[in-house]
Amino acid sequence: MAGYVVVGTQWGDEGKGKIIDVLADRADYVVRFQGGNNAGHTVVVNGEKFILKLLPSGVLHGGTCIIGPGVVVDPKVLLDELASLETRGARTDHVLISDRAHVIMPYHVKLDELKEVNAGEMKIGTTKKGIGPCYADKIWRDGIRMVDLLDMDKFAKKLKYNLEAKNEIITKIYGAEPLDYDKILADYTEYANKIRHRIIDTIPVVNKALDEDKLVLFEGAQALMLDINYGTYPFVTSSSPTTGAGVSPRKIDKGIGVMKAYTTRVGEGPFVTELHGEFGEKVRQLGGEYGAVTGRPRRCGWLDLVVGKYATMINGLTDIVITKIDVLSGLGTLKICTAYEVDGEIYEFMPADTEMLYRAKPVYEELPGWDEDITQVKCYDDLPENCKKYLKRIEEIVGCPISVVSVGPDRSQNIHIREI
Repeated sequence: MAGYVVVGTQWGDEGKGKIIDVLADRADYVVRFQGGNNAGHTVVVNGEKFILKLLPSGVLHGGTCIIGPGVVVDPKVLLDELASLETRGARTDHVLISDRAHVIMPYHVKLDELKEVNAGEMKIGTTKKGIGPCYADKIWRDGIRMVDLLDMDKFAKKLKYNLEAKNEIITKIYGAEPLDYDKILADYTEYANKIRHRIIDTIPVVNKALDEDKLVLFEGAQALMLDINYGTYPFVTSSSPTTGAGVSPRKIDKGIGVMKAYTTRVGEGPFVTELHGEFGEKVRQLGGEYGAVTGRPRRCGWLDLVVGKYATMINGLTDIVITKIDVLSGLGTLKICTAYEVDGEIYEFMPADTEMLYRAKPVYEELPGWDEDITQVKCYDDLPENCKKYLKRIEEIVGCPISVVSVGPDRSQNIHIREI
């Protein structure tokens, strides 16, 4: 069997979509295992950009693509995304959806918007797409799943029960207009008719593929520092970007962590290595650091290897892929954060107390930079010496080998140091 997992090692936006796209060329199955349409992956093929919200990044290849049981799905967004790909000549008949995946409803989106607007200084920077409220219903055991779209009588009863409760909150707590039952039922009946042929029990399919020695690539959205369990809580997503595919850990051969050569995050929350002012803006412009789905400017900072070591350990990484190292060309002396100083104490491990991170000061190690344009380099040996030293130091600190270095956005702009 060959099970590969690709995860983010920072706060997302590390370039996972590109790496998954490269690996998917030889994968039999690509499985998106968590998150929703709040996390976009950008894939560039022959100079043409594809922004994917729900679909696995391997959708542009021939392998079967599965939206797994840990994903929350907005059917309208999914149908729009499928239609967009089809109009550009891409096939989508190989896309399947787990019957256990939960369905994002209009009341989830409405409650997400109302809660964030009314949160004031307690806001967390949600994308207002209903992701959190949908996961909350899942945990509260009130969720509607894809399997419910296969029986619209059952769906209608669950919708009526949920909408009555949600409209009470919408009207009496937030003072907003209630949502209409008949409109939602009509819309979701239409969605169900269009996607029910894709809804299957994916767990036996994926496990059978692994048992038959097929290559199955598991694709996470977001990243460890946005994990509901391990991230900078409460400034996190509502799922676990490290788990959720319904597969035994014994069937996973490689843990591939994608790490940007510097660090970014979006939304609120502590960011120890954040760069402010003109230099931070320069990095943002050079890296094109704007959200694929929301367009929000990303906060930029020096590479944080306290986060990197944490992600390597929690995810059990076997390989690291470094992306966007070309952005560092010409920036002069570079910095890597190796520890935090909080109230006079040194921390080499990620503390659970988010308030401590607001007070933390980065402990930096400085490394000489390089000025050469490396976007056309194809071989590791041809990289500038200081660039190779930078990569070597990352390996030493996190304790995991770097197998691929990305020097540009296209799938061809990769330097393979070790085979994955």
